[in-house]
Amino acid sequence: AKAARARRRNTLMHVGGDYHSVAGSGITSKENLEYNLRYGVRHLTAQIRKRSRDGGWDLDELKRMQDDCGRAGVVFEAIRMDPDYITYRKGPERDRVLDNVLGNIRKASQAGVKVITYHWTVIPIRRNRETPGRGNSTYQGFRLEENWKDLPVGKSGEVGSEDYWERISYFLGKAIPVAREHGVKMACHPYDPPGLPFGYQGAANWDSPSVFEAIKRYESIVDSPYNGFQLCLGTTAEGLNNPKSQILPIVQYLGERGKIHQIHMRNIRGGLHDFEEVYPDEGAMDFFQVMRILRDVQFVGSICPDHMPRHPDDPGRLESFAFGYGYIKALIQAVNSEVKEG
Repeated sequence: AKAARARRRNTLMHVGGDYHSVAGSGITSKENLEYNLRYGVRHLTAQIRKRSRDGGWDLDELKRMQDDCGRAGVVFEAIRMDPDYITYRKGPERDRVLDNVLGNIRKASQAGVKVITYHWTVIPIRRNRETPGRGNSTYQGFRLEENWKDLPVGKSGEVGSEDYWERISYFLGKAIPVAREHGVKMACHPYDPPGLPFGYQGAANWDSPSVFEAIKRYESIVDSPYNGFQLCLGTTAEGLNNPKSQILPIVQYLGERGKIHQIHMRNIRGGLHDFEEVYPDEGAMDFFQVMRILRDVQFVGSICPDHMPRHPDDPGRLESFAFGYGYIKALIQAVNSEVKEG
């Protein structure tokens, strides 16, 4: 029988901030760094705005961002990569795009960044409704259209399941060895929402029809600690019939394997094919149970609030993300208070 894991405090997981909510002129601006520090956020994930025509990142910009963070006592922890690669079919153009990705992995390492997150979107993420939330805030949601077969095919054309997985396998086979060589973890965010029927806007998305089975397949293609996930709890829940119970074994499975490189803590009401995004304390999932798992598997990385609701008085969502930061910090303290130090 497998020995029970000794429960101990997790001093390695931490709240993180990212590009979803930025104060001031940029993510490493004085205004944004101070905004994050006010709410106890010392780890950031950035999107790189300055790119060459071929998609390459500007190493000088990365180093400037790292210096900005260093002076403020903040860790420039991760970068979100654009999804261009997945839209290309086999051929020299795809190889050229992939070569730029490999170059960006090297640049991230040179700038001291340890994680690259990415999100494969053959078709854009889907939202098709808004509902009123508490305090006159707005919740975005999605309900599978009855006429979904009549929706126009996306810009990438028809992409079947075999083709999609070939693109993923080719990417992982090339990127993960480079990531391992340079000490940069690659963190895949599930497509949003998972479980769309095959052929939706011409795509057979990789995380359909079962998001859990797809995650297992993805991480097994190149079984490496550098091939892992930006595990968005809200997105994953959108592909489940019973998010409250079904999210826990997914977190456990990936956490035990060291395949979670970052967490997006987003809550939803509903589930597969019918959901709305809500505040983290009012949705279907029990994040206290999720945090217990992350504690016990000694998850190392950021837990970031994500897709917080909007309000006219808070157009940049600085207030709602501040609530998210505090909520996550309280959860970390609460689960750690249950166990001894060490």
